[in-house]
Amino acid sequence: MSSGKSDRSSETRELLLVTAERLFAEHGVEAVSNRQVSEAAGQSNNFAVGYHFGTKEDLVLAIVRRHYESIERRRIEMLAEIKGSPDLRDWMSCLVRPNVEHLASLGSPSWYARFIAQIMTHPSLRKLVSNEAASSRSMQETIEGVFRLLPRVPEDVRLERGDMSRLLIVHMCAERERALHAGTATPRSTWESTAAGLVDALVGLWLAPVTARR
Repeated sequence: MSSGKSDRSSETRELLLVTAERLFAEHGVEAVSNRQVSEAAGQSNNFAVGYHFGTKEDLVLAIVRRHYESIERRRIEMLAEIKGSPDLRDWMSCLVRPNVEHLASLGSPSWYARFIAQIMTHPSLRKLVSNEAASSRSMQETIEGVFRLLPRVPEDVRLERGDMSRLLIVHMCAERERALHAGTATPRSTWESTAAGLVDALVGLWLAPVTARR
C-alpha cells in the first residue's frame, strides 16, 4: 500500500471510530448498524466498517483501545508513585483517576463516558470490554492493592460491591459528561473534584459494615 493510501486508510479508520463512538453513546449499540456508522461518517461504501474493523464487537474493542493507551499510561505512573502504600485511598485513586483524567483531557463535547455506559448495559459487550480491561497488568496490580487493604467480606458481598463500584464510576462519569454537553449544572465543578468524590464514595462503600443476613 502506498503512503498516500495508507494515510487515507488511517484517516478513514479514525473517522469511523469517532463517529461510531458518538452514535453508540447517543443511541445505544443495538440501535446503530455498521451501515449507519459508515453513512454518518460520509463513506460512500456502506461496508466501510466491516472492511476496516470486521464485526460490531471488533469496532467496539477498537474504540476502547483507542482510549485505553492514555488511561493505562496514567495508571502506570500513579502505581509507580504509590508503590507499597498502606492507604486504601491511594489504590482507589488508581482505580478512578486515570479514567477521569482521561475524560477531562477530551474536552467537551466528549462521548466516551456515555459510550462506556451504553456498553455496560449490553451483556456480551460488557463482558468483552471488562475482560479487555482486566487483562491490563496495571489494572490487575490496582485490584490486588485494593483487596490487600480491605477487610474480609463474604464472597457474594464482594461481588455485589464490585458491581456497585463499576456502576458508580461508569454512570457518574456518564452523567457528568452528559450534563457538560447539555450545559446543565453538575454536582462537582471539575473532573478533578468528581474523581475525589468517587474515591470518597468507593472507600466508604468497601469499608461499610456488612449487615447480618437471615
